[in-house]
Amino acid sequence: MLGKLFDRQGSSGANAGGGPRVPRHSGGWGMLRKRLASEPGLRVLDVGSTSPNNINYLTSLGHSVYMADLIEDAFTGEWQKGIDEDGKQVWDTEGFSKQNLHFSGRTFDMILLWTTLDYLPEALVVPVIQALHRSMEQGGQLIALFHTKLEPEHAPYHRFHITPADDVELQLAQSVQQQRALTNRNIERLFADWSGLKQFLAKDGVSEAIIVR
Repeated sequence: MLGKLFDRQGSSGANAGGGPRVPRHSGGWGMLRKRLASEPGLRVLDVGSTSPNNINYLTSLGHSVYMADLIEDAFTGEWQKGIDEDGKQVWDTEGFSKQNLHFSGRTFDMILLWTTLDYLPEALVVPVIQALHRSMEQGGQLIALFHTKLEPEHAPYHRFHITPADDVELQLAQSVQQQRALTNRNIERLFADWSGLKQFLAKDGVSEAIIVR
C-alpha cells in the first residue's frame, strides 16, 4: 500500500524475514546488476518484505529504491469479500489496486518482482501486471521468477536479498501458499503488452525472466 512504499529514509527493515539465507545463482539478476553498475540514477521498485541489504546496495550505486510488499498487503484480509455462488473467494480488486498499485505516481526504470506472481490471489495477478506496466519507463526492465510446478508444500515464500555477484540469497518470509505454476505460454500471454521477454533456464524448478516495457 502507499503507506508501505518508501525510500531508504523511511525503511525500518522490520519485515526482512528470519532464518538462514541460501544463495542461488541468478542469470537474470546478473544481467540487471550490470546495468545498475553502469547506469546511475535509476529508480528501482523492490517488491517484497523489506531488505535493508537491498536498499543499502542499490543506494550505494546511486539509485533510488522503493519497497512495496504486495503479498503481505494482499493477504491482510481487507480485500477478501466473501464467497461467490461457485464457492470461489471474491476479491476487491478495485480497492486493492487503488490502495496498493498507484505507487504515489512514481515511475520506475527497474522492478524486482521476484516470485510474487506465484503467490498472489488469482484475481490480483492481471491488475498487478497492468499497474507495473503503467508504472514503468519505456525500456524499463522487470525480473520475475516462476516455479515450474505447483507444489505448495515444497515452495515456501521467500524474501530475495541481492548481492554484488550473480547470486541472490533466499530467506524464508511470511507463510503464504504457492497459488500457481505458470507455463512459458502463460507468461508470454500475461506480458503480451510488454515489448520483450528473455527467459533463463533453471535447474532447480524455478525459471527466470527479464521482461522489458
